[in-house]
Amino acid sequence: MSDILPKLSRRAFGRLALASSVAAIGAAYRPGQALAAAPTGQPIKVGILHSLSGTMAISETTLKDVMLMLIAEQNRKGGLLGRPLEPVIVDPASNWPLFAEKARQLLSVDKVDAVFGCWTSVSRKSVLPVFEELNGILFYPVQYEGQECSRNIFYTGAAPNQQAIPAVDYLLSEEGGSAKRFALVGTDYVYPRTTNQILANYLKSKGIKDEDIMVNYTPFGQSDWQTIVSQIKAFGAAGKKTAVVSTINGDANVPFYKELGNQGVSATDIPVMAFSVGEEELAGMDTAPLVGQLAAWNYFESIDTPENKLFIKEWHEFTKNPKRTTNDPMEAHYIGFNMWVQAVTKAGTTDHDKVIDTMIGIRQPNLTGGVAQMLPNHHLTKPVYIGEIQDDGQFSVVWKTPSTIAGQAWSPWVPETKNLIGDWSKPISCGNYNTATKTCIGKKHV
Repeated sequence: MSDILPKLSRRAFGRLALASSVAAIGAAYRPGQALAAAPTGQPIKVGILHSLSGTMAISETTLKDVMLMLIAEQNRKGGLLGRPLEPVIVDPASNWPLFAEKARQLLSVDKVDAVFGCWTSVSRKSVLPVFEELNGILFYPVQYEGQECSRNIFYTGAAPNQQAIPAVDYLLSEEGGSAKRFALVGTDYVYPRTTNQILANYLKSKGIKDEDIMVNYTPFGQSDWQTIVSQIKAFGAAGKKTAVVSTINGDANVPFYKELGNQGVSATDIPVMAFSVGEEELAGMDTAPLVGQLAAWNYFESIDTPENKLFIKEWHEFTKNPKRTTNDPMEAHYIGFNMWVQAVTKAGTTDHDKVIDTMIGIRQPNLTGGVAQMLPNHHLTKPVYIGEIQDDGQFSVVWKTPSTIAGQAWSPWVPETKNLIGDWSKPISCGNYNTATKTCIGKKHV
């Protein structure tokens, strides 16, 4: 998964403060529209497990807000099974152990029927044992490193084959500059390390030699990029077209891009393909040094479809702020929430086992004009877009996959997992099924 900018700009703080206050009264948004029959009876509780304080608040507060919008909209439509939806919001405060405590509270005390939450992989891995122990349902909305397949988690963000692999395919192509050397630069934790392991093996399969792959990791919050950018510049001066694949997270992106500008490294010289910089993050940056740089996602706010226009319109009305941006993880929550609504409706119950089984095969129109389908491995089908950063903080789409790509829980580019699949439908019903030995490894799905 990607992390974001821990240190908020004054502009970002202002947006978040306003959004939080608006969200608190969110059930009444779009007052001019006709109401369906009011839902009655015992509420169905929906857990929202996102950091509203600490370093992750800048990204996760927005996801809390979009969940409140979706719940308000569903209640306006008559609720679910005729009953009202009731959000139960907790704040794990960017504290990974606290995520597990809050998850246990939501499932065992508040008795929620589904949880939408987490951003970092470490937070997801903290709560996974809790959801498996208590048989809860978690919708995880952020791109991640894969190599996991739990029956109790629905991964609505991208797997590596739905973001990282298509991104380097683009850089390798003539259209993307025919790169021959790659600098894999990332923050030092599980998502960049696992993603770069997958990418290095994939690049070698494409004929890229070991000496043409540079790997560098830095701590969260890295501020001094002078030496590393100099190394990248020297690496790119060897006569071969060079590209940077960035899994840098948090506010370290700001000085990284600034240093590229300081040393005269432009997007045409050495393009940077980022996996963790989106509209929300750009809103807190000076975008001048970033124009022309690239990012790979499954959704951009700039995509021109009727569905996306309506979503953005409703978001602006809900937040009462026409400048609030939308982003990829918000679309993932939109898809996941509507799939859960469909599954509960189809099953006629919120019983967790029945809903989990019913989720497989559910289809939901996405915001980019296609349709997402929940696969037996609890991942989605997704389109992939390459966007070029513009000076207004938006992305101009320069490339997209011709069709949706099915998410892979286990990467074929990691030798230890190349034969594994996840399949929670019968008769396999296993998160780590070995297709070579035709056996299920066991209950450990990570």
